[in-house]
Amino acid sequence: MTQSNITSPGLLELYGMMCRIRAFEDAAEEASRGGVAAFGQTAGTQANVRGPLHLSTGQEAVPAGVCAHLKPADYLTSTHRGHGHTLAKGADLERMMHELFGRSTGFCGGRGGSMHIADFSVGMLGANGVVAAGIPIAVGAAQSIRIRGLDAIAVTFFGDGAINRGPFAESLNWAAAFRLPILFVCEDNQWSATTKTGAMSAGAGAAARARAHGIAAEEVDGNDVVAVSETAREMIADIRAGRGPRLLHARTYRFKGHVSVDPAAYRDPAELEAALKNDPLAIAAEKLRAQGVTQTQIDAVMKAARDEVAAAVRSALAAPWPDAAAAWSEIQDTGAAQWQ
Repeated sequence: MTQSNITSPGLLELYGMMCRIRAFEDAAEEASRGGVAAFGQTAGTQANVRGPLHLSTGQEAVPAGVCAHLKPADYLTSTHRGHGHTLAKGADLERMMHELFGRSTGFCGGRGGSMHIADFSVGMLGANGVVAAGIPIAVGAAQSIRIRGLDAIAVTFFGDGAINRGPFAESLNWAAAFRLPILFVCEDNQWSATTKTGAMSAGAGAAARARAHGIAAEEVDGNDVVAVSETAREMIADIRAGRGPRLLHARTYRFKGHVSVDPAAYRDPAELEAALKNDPLAIAAEKLRAQGVTQTQIDAVMKAARDEVAAAVRSALAAPWPDAAAAWSEIQDTGAAQWQ
């Protein structure tokens, strides 16, 4: 690993993306619990974001650091915890909030909700509610890149729980066998739903499994956005140069429960307290101060992010609901009337 060349303007940009992700997740969490008072609206008794909402709070450095080196033509697949990946890939924050609120102006017309957001215009092929399911989709995208001779790569994000699923091993093998242009990113937040990952994962982890397939792998502190960015930059450069797939194992921590209404009572409070002291935003802010950026400038970045998100919430509350007739559009026609 080379010494970091990230100067304060570059680090401020990374910090800005992390702030946007944190602000979005905080707002989505409040909306899932029925509260919108913080955004200038009267709080209701019913949740504005319905259904499962998996937050990536505490993991912001991973998508920010990786996606900083991607182009619009590059493909990306995500997980059920994919808001940060979607934003970092360049998707519109306001339309994503509309989708969470189930409005017709969302990315999927309000149908997909949190776990199924996609924006093909920026190469975001979709979040996925099935653990490990996005990995082979990205491998397929990388195969298509190879066949069509495109100047692009594919990236797939997945959690530490996904490495115990069959699609992970199958995807590693296929990518290695055909030297596909793909970056595997294991976003290791140490928890598989409500179970400690270490209790049910044998071996040395994602990087070791990748190396067993002949794929070069690196492990990095996933809470240090500079370390993530620099490591991802080198790996992505190798992939673009035709040196085959790579795997980045980023160790981070999930600050929230499995879903937004999960109090995570199964977790040792001391473990969470220790993790909160290693907040990726605080780490980045300290690096910025060391480079001479003032606290006023740092605070302004977060304020801008929260203002942007607050405007998106107000916009989502005012956006139209889908027309009932839309329920019969964009669905598979089986040719039989019983579905009506």
